[in-house]
Amino acid sequence: MDRILIGHGSGGKLTSDLIKGVFLEHLKSPILRQLTDAARIKVTKKDLAFSTDSYVVKPIFFPGGDIGSLSIFGTVNDLLMMGARPLVVSWGLIIEEGFSINLLEKITKSVAYAAKQSNVEVVTADTKVVEKGDADGVYINTSGIGQILDGVRLSAKSIRPQDKIIINGSLGDHGIAILGQRKELNFEFRIKSDSAPLNNLILGLLKNSKRFSSNAIRFMRDPTRGGLATTLNEIAQLTGLGIVIDEQNVPIKKSVKAACDILGLDPFYIANEGKVVLIVDKDKSEKILEIMKSLAGGRESRIIGEVSSQHKGKVILKTIVGGSRILDMLVSDPIPRIC
Repeated sequence: MDRILIGHGSGGKLTSDLIKGVFLEHLKSPILRQLTDAARIKVTKKDLAFSTDSYVVKPIFFPGGDIGSLSIFGTVNDLLMMGARPLVVSWGLIIEEGFSINLLEKITKSVAYAAKQSNVEVVTADTKVVEKGDADGVYINTSGIGQILDGVRLSAKSIRPQDKIIINGSLGDHGIAILGQRKELNFEFRIKSDSAPLNNLILGLLKNSKRFSSNAIRFMRDPTRGGLATTLNEIAQLTGLGIVIDEQNVPIKKSVKAACDILGLDPFYIANEGKVVLIVDKDKSEKILEIMKSLAGGRESRIIGEVSSQHKGKVILKTIVGGSRILDMLVSDPIPRIC
């Protein structure tokens, strides 16, 4: 394959192949090679997390959010996945000639509101304009810096067999909300994106680490592009261990499941924007779950499976009907331009 396909930006196998076959082939940074949501770097006595992301979501306004708030929440959540308190964000715009200034102001107001919600400051910005037809309205690039909390060191290398897997809520809300708006699908039920900052949940949980020991949380990742299945496959590949998920414990809203059934989609592969997957010590999992349920953004948290010494590098779903199937990594996301 010698040309970029839309699937190369989906977060699935094509994205993974592009990262490993092109980017990591030439960019030799050991930090980059960890493939975490943000880089852990030391520039003072405190460790910092540094993240960058780009947003090309279509449409730019959708039920539950827009490209502006999404750009802030997505960046903030990537920093939180490293156990960092988000501090500052950059905001870069590529705008198509002819784009409405009124819409641009609406997006900017959304960014300001999202930054306030996330307790971060937009401290630097950039604007570029391209000729009409050379973009699709507006694209956004962000970078973020956060300070990693003392004593927190999250790493896939610390994951062990029998560790439990927790998610903080239902799957697929964001992806189905985007698709419904994009295709003007008139569902009988309203589905809103779960786009939201996870500050209260993650920082609240880490502040309570004395109740379960700081190393009991092994690893965190937000299941965005490619959904839960892709995120779990990435973890399985990073660790060389297996992952077993119990389908009856995985929260999926009836409306999302119904939409997926109608559209022939699997909610395990649909993007989320306000969710976190945690790998935690099995002996501390119930205490961690109890704390999560007491915090905003974590009321619907559940233990959905565990890490296994079997099925190495694979994700196994124990189905509701009593069977099992492999949750493989898809070649590409069924819904492109999701964020």
